[in-house]
Amino acid sequence: MKTFKVALAGLDGQVIPDWVPKRLAEEKIAFVAKECHTREELAEFAADADVVWLFGGSKILHGNLDVLPRCGAIIRTGSGTDNVPVKDATRLHMVVANTPESLNDAVAEHAIGLMLAVIRQIALQDRKVRSGLWDRYEGFPRWHLHGQTLGLVGFGRIARSVAKRMRGFEMNMIAFDPYVSAAVFAEYSVKQVKLEDLLASSDFVSLHCPLTEATRHLIREPQLKLMKPTSVLVNTSRGPVVDEAALISALTQGWISAAGLDVLDPEPPAPNNPLLKMENVVITPHLSGFSDLFLPENWRLSVESVLDLFHGKWPRSYVNPEVTPRWSLKAR
Repeated sequence: MKTFKVALAGLDGQVIPDWVPKRLAEEKIAFVAKECHTREELAEFAADADVVWLFGGSKILHGNLDVLPRCGAIIRTGSGTDNVPVKDATRLHMVVANTPESLNDAVAEHAIGLMLAVIRQIALQDRKVRSGLWDRYEGFPRWHLHGQTLGLVGFGRIARSVAKRMRGFEMNMIAFDPYVSAAVFAEYSVKQVKLEDLLASSDFVSLHCPLTEATRHLIREPQLKLMKPTSVLVNTSRGPVVDEAALISALTQGWISAAGLDVLDPEPPAPNNPLLKMENVVITPHLSGFSDLFLPENWRLSVESVLDLFHGKWPRSYVNPEVTPRWSLKAR
């Protein structure tokens, strides 16, 4: 019987904790790791792997799944799977697992943090004070939360965490997500609405949808023009969910009032990107999922997914439930 093999083909600059290979060795799972940059490297390294693992955003699998004839599952450490060819993997009977639980709370907290940073003008005030200007009317807060409407675009785990935390601000909460049942909306006391209605009625719009063909440039000029001129857009999902040129127009022409952005398109931004010079924009470098728990939890949940697959179980989280897996899998 062939040894079950796991090939970590994308490390994203991370150092593998000592306990990871030891834990897999306890189960007699063969484990190899190498940052693969080319199709040829991937074929040589992982052609006989049962599981191919990407820790982070490597795009090495795009167009290269045919060099992995034995692969039955792909693990993408992290939440988004836009760097994995999910449709092709599904067609080839590969389960695509991820580890969203490692960053749900952190992203939710960061989205709220961006919202507060914009509302209270914290970043702008900090820059003014550091430059020697002590004037409370420079960067005077122009928004408030109590009684306002928060619109969540996407109502998965992270958006639900946002809703749970924002309840204390006594906001009206609405959300758009065609893939979530009415029962889930009711559980969180969030009203389900159409996207157009959400944009038109929200004072704050927070984006929490994955990047797919359907969501690329989901927010573009027509959508931004639906929003209130006093509204704030927060994006902690993926940069290409928003048409950045349209967003720049919206912010400069007053279609919306301000934005808090953890993601851009492209990343990093060009030095002459107009967003970098706007005082009504707060930007962070795609780190909303990071915290002191981020790396330990990502390693733990990734190894847990490997062990589930090795023992013939569905992993805790996977993004292609329609797949017919190469192996017979049972519930965890």
